Amino acid sequence: MARLNVTPTRMNLNTLKKRLATSTRGYKLLKDKQDELMRQFLEKIRENKKLREEVEKLLKNSSKDFLVASSLMSPEFLEEAVSFPTQKVGVDIKTKNVMSVRIPAMEFKIKKGDNENASIYPYGLAQTSAELDTAIEGLNEVMDKLLKLAELEKTTQLMADEIEGTRRRVNALEYRTIPDLEETIKYIRAKLEENERATISRLMKVKDIISDQA
Repeated sequence: MARLNVTPTRMNLNTLKKRLATSTRGYKLLKDKQDELMRQFLEKIRENKKLREEVEKLLKNSSKDFLVASSLMSPEFLEEAVSFPTQKVGVDIKTKNVMSVRIPAMEFKIKKGDNENASIYPYGLAQTSAELDTAIEGLNEVMDKLLKLAELEKTTQLMADEIEGTRRRVNALEYRTIPDLEETIKYIRAKLEENERATISRLMKVKDIISDQA
């Protein structure tokens, strides 16, 4: 604790008492925010872990199918089969406010070009292996999960940064600001009481002198 360098007056005492009340309310609000952020952060971490395991499994299966297709088809024909996609994929990114944290909300935007009925397969099914079809189908199915995983990981990163910043402010209030204000208020009260006793003592002496002269 460190006493603030202020003049011990009643005006400063009242000012410091208001600051203490404001700091105490701020501390409580920030502590509640920190606790709620931590709760949501842990939920997101668990959700992220589960989704990551699921995505890794799906990607592994799709990769196996693609390797099998690669072994059954010539490299030239395989490259030609996937060189001209029938769909264009973009990402629409918005943000939403969660406990003062601007977290992303991502969504795929798929454009099918001139043919609205275009399939996910950019080739004729008769000339390719079933394993390539399965690999592309698997990748198509995992895309939404990949985007959700990216959204979750960015969210947890932003939440972790906010938790750390909130923790520093909570600690500053709890271990520095509030104790310093309390110590200074205690000092000013003691000083004012001391001055009041000295004033009363002087008044009593003046009264005694006047009584003696009467």
